Amino acid sequence: MPFRTTVITGATSGIGKETALALAKIDHALYLLVRDVEKGEALKRDLVAQSGNRSIFVIYCDLSDMQTVVDAANELKGRLFAINVLINNAGGVNNTRKETKDGIELTFGMNHLGHFLLTQSLMPLLRKGQARVINLSSVAHKMARPQLLNDVQFKADYSGWKAYALAKLCNIYFTKALTERFAQDGITSYAVHPGVVKTDFWSGMSGLKKFLLMFINPFMISAEQGAKTSIYLAGAAKLSPKLNGQYFKKGKPVKPTLAAQNQSARNKLWQISERLTEKFTRETY
Repeated sequence: MPFRTTVITGATSGIGKETALALAKIDHALYLLVRDVEKGEALKRDLVAQSGNRSIFVIYCDLSDMQTVVDAANELKGRLFAINVLINNAGGVNNTRKETKDGIELTFGMNHLGHFLLTQSLMPLLRKGQARVINLSSVAHKMARPQLLNDVQFKADYSGWKAYALAKLCNIYFTKALTERFAQDGITSYAVHPGVVKTDFWSGMSGLKKFLLMFINPFMISAEQGAKTSIYLAGAAKLSPKLNGQYFKKGKPVKPTLAAQNQSARNKLWQISERLTEKFTRETY
């Protein structure tokens, strides 16, 4: 397969770590965007030892701090000519309402808005690389409705699961919106439900919800299994044009909810995202 330059968020644990390892083994040049550089460097050493691939680099990026997202994108633009794969993998769920450094509800900010800004900031490199953009979503999007976009900050009525469900719905909206806006540039985009995976992802939950997770734990899959679809989409030599913009479950395209196919909601999210990141994206295009 051709040499590829791949950027991935959230690679220091779980699905992201397994994805990075698999891609390192097939000689992708990896740029790991991490909020904990020490963990990132430890991962880099581990990946080099297991794969023999020395084209692995660590860059600081905290998706809950927009300036660090822009700084990471600028560093990549200074080092690279093109990006072939962008995997927006990082995510999280929070039991109580918190805000990012920029005053954005944390679940929305970390799961969607930070990745929106990163993708937009890297657009010149993505165009040159005719990149594949892979967005980690979830079956949890089924619990969300477009009306939640009326209060993405969840100032009126916060629920950890509801905020997470909206963020995962936004990942699907964002995926389809990218295909509508940038397919002519050769950029393709895919949304992925990795499955219910045994990782530390759920550490943000507490109380009854965390207790209930104990009962579904035996039915959860490993991080290695959960990473399979991301690895396939990032590593395949060719992908059918019909797959562009699709939502994947167990390695195959499936239809998301009707709510996830709502074009007006998709456009509304794009407008909200542009407004919230406006001061950071003035020179992106």
